[in-house]
Amino acid sequence: MKADAYALDLDRLLELLPRYATEGPRYTSYPTAPVWKDDYGPAEFSADLGHEDVESSDGLSLYAHVPFCESLCHFCACNRVITRDHGRAGAYLDTIEREVEAVRHAVRVPRVATQLHWGGGTPTWLAPEEMRRLFRVLTQAFPLREGAEVSIEVDPRVTTDDHVAVLAECGFNRISMGVQDFDPSVQEAIRRIQPADQTGRLVEQARKAGFESVNFDLIYGLPYQTVESFGRTLDTLFELAPDRIALYSYAHVTWVAKQQRGFERGDLPEAATKLEIMLTAIRRFLEQGYVFVGLDHFARPDDELATALVRRTLRRNFMGHTTQAGVDLLGFGPSAISELRRSYAQNTRDVPGWQEAVEDRGLATMRGHRLSRDDLERRWVISRILCHSELRAGEFEEAFGRSLRSTFAAELADLAEPAADGLVEIDEDGSLRVTPAGRLLARNLAMPFDAYLAAQRRSGERMFSKTV
Repeated sequence: MKADAYALDLDRLLELLPRYATEGPRYTSYPTAPVWKDDYGPAEFSADLGHEDVESSDGLSLYAHVPFCESLCHFCACNRVITRDHGRAGAYLDTIEREVEAVRHAVRVPRVATQLHWGGGTPTWLAPEEMRRLFRVLTQAFPLREGAEVSIEVDPRVTTDDHVAVLAECGFNRISMGVQDFDPSVQEAIRRIQPADQTGRLVEQARKAGFESVNFDLIYGLPYQTVESFGRTLDTLFELAPDRIALYSYAHVTWVAKQQRGFERGDLPEAATKLEIMLTAIRRFLEQGYVFVGLDHFARPDDELATALVRRTLRRNFMGHTTQAGVDLLGFGPSAISELRRSYAQNTRDVPGWQEAVEDRGLATMRGHRLSRDDLERRWVISRILCHSELRAGEFEEAFGRSLRSTFAAELADLAEPAADGLVEIDEDGSLRVTPAGRLLARNLAMPFDAYLAAQRRSGERMFSKTV
């Protein structure tokens, strides 16, 4: 499948998409996190870290969660701690150093990292020298392979020239900036005042420092947004020319993020307006030459993310679409998730609980999941729908030794309506191709293959955001 093969009939989508607006998983994992259980703890994670089928040459992805932010953005539902007490950094770094050492000890063979990412929170909440220490802790335990992808999420409001210099010194080559929207009224509503020239200056500094890729995060569906106002945001964005763009739908999850409740006074755009904002943005991205990588990600054709799409090495995890499918991921810090070949593990969410657990046991695993054969098959299917926009029956049979059509006959039948709407094409052997329009609804197309979703819906508990 070629990366430039996606033309979209946006008028048709404006009519079609509302019929598929339902709550559903983002499939940053399968099974999704609500399925994971607390009977999977540090002992189970330690055992899985030592699995026998790993070689020292196998790549490894590292993630460090820095939970601290100086102020609360009212749209945000991430795991974060709002504090201006930078004295807390020392205890955080002491704890993560112990955690990294415990994980390194549990891994059976020495491993090198082909990917390193810091997220949050706000990683540049740390002082430059503290960032040096965190980088040193991680890479002494798991050295970086030459050419590794080394990336970080930053808040332009607190990221200084010294931060950028230290990141470049350490070898970071990709930087992701939270933007959300450049419109002042939207910024005021979400409590994130960030002038465009502030973001632009950081882009310029990152380019001068040698960063290979700059990403912007945008959110549509925020208070006071209109098609016209977001159009002006896009005008500014194209002047700054990021290499990647993540266009996220605002997730109104007040049961998770209580501060969002103020948005319910009528400030949020109507569903039709929100949809038009999204489709207008996509049209403009394509006109500017960006490749639609999938779901909510766009990239320049020469960016590694677009290359991964063509090479079929795209990966979906809790960071969204990224590269290096099939590589073990080790997560460090409060709430961090590790994804191994046959299991998931998540750390305790709150900072004091994470620190206490690491102090007592070395590992802070609070829940996890070991994948059954059925889980592995369904994860394979869902991943390929979201990342490759296709299923190949021959590949499934080679991987699992049985027919795709017979294994998932009921699930394929459940796609009859999307097929009739032109969202997916299905062959006799079960091979499947997602159409350009269907790629915007990849979550919906994956949902029939989710063995846990029906029970989650019957529970009545709110777990997921809207797919549109």
